Amino acid sequence: MFFDLNVPYSPDDPEVPHTLNFLAELGYTTVALSQTINGKLPPSIAPPSLPTNAPKSLQLLTRLNLTLADPAQNQRLAALSQAYDIVALRPTNEKLLLNACTNLECDVISIDLSVRLPYHFKFKMLSAAISRGVRIEICYGNGVTGSGLDARRNLIGNATSLIRATRGRGIIISSEARRALGLRAPWDVINLACVWGLSQERGKEAICEEARKVTALAKLKRTSWRGIVDIVHGGEKPKPAEPTQKGKSAPKTPAPKPQEPVQADTGADNLKRKASVSSEPVVEDPNKPLSKREIKRRAKKAKFDAKGETAT
Repeated sequence: MFFDLNVPYSPDDPEVPHTLNFLAELGYTTVALSQTINGKLPPSIAPPSLPTNAPKSLQLLTRLNLTLADPAQNQRLAALSQAYDIVALRPTNEKLLLNACTNLECDVISIDLSVRLPYHFKFKMLSAAISRGVRIEICYGNGVTGSGLDARRNLIGNATSLIRATRGRGIIISSEARRALGLRAPWDVINLACVWGLSQERGKEAICEEARKVTALAKLKRTSWRGIVDIVHGGEKPKPAEPTQKGKSAPKTPAPKPQEPVQADTGADNLKRKASVSSEPVVEDPNKPLSKREIKRRAKKAKFDAKGETAT
């Protein structure tokens, strides 16, 4: 199962069906359609309607990319996590990145690595986010289809320093491609990760296992309390019984009949003889051969009877 958790989406974009079909042909199974919001949050936010003509092999998720430029934007993150399948934060400076790694409730921290960053990544800061279950995202779309060589150079340099700072753990790789030409096959993405400094196993985990953990943890946050208690029954009251009509009594249920005693099975194919329920002795079959135990018991009884007769 291969994941691409960042595909920009708008309902009126005519290129969306071509992008989704190409993702299905490349072998992806789960795709998150993202919506980006810059600046102040609007009063009401709802995810856009998902496309109806998407391939059946793709599982579509909704995602919100929130660009953090002000610390006051973190007041409604809990409500956003209930509306979207994945909530991703994109901090613009080191202070907001530190706040997102240590305090803010989100599923993914996505950093634009195609630009020159004025700060360096630190292991202590990024490991705090990974220990909380938040994954760090690398998007290769801007570096592949970006104008000029600066975007590619910045992507390679920033991705290498990010992988070095995180020790290769807690990283997911997404496309963020607006067109089908910006997409790459899963094994091509793994080769890109090897160029940046990840091993092949870590590169595969970045688009398989780590991405799956993001979707699973996000679902636990929405449907359970702190990922521990899951409500499976809302405590609804049972429906009252329908009243019976006047003059008609409720149908009486027949009393259960007493069970008949089980007869002993004397078949020859049974290994054990069942005990008789009735008080009458069980009549043995004279043609049935005696067992060794019965022969010994009868011989012992005959010996005791012979000793008693001689004593008298």
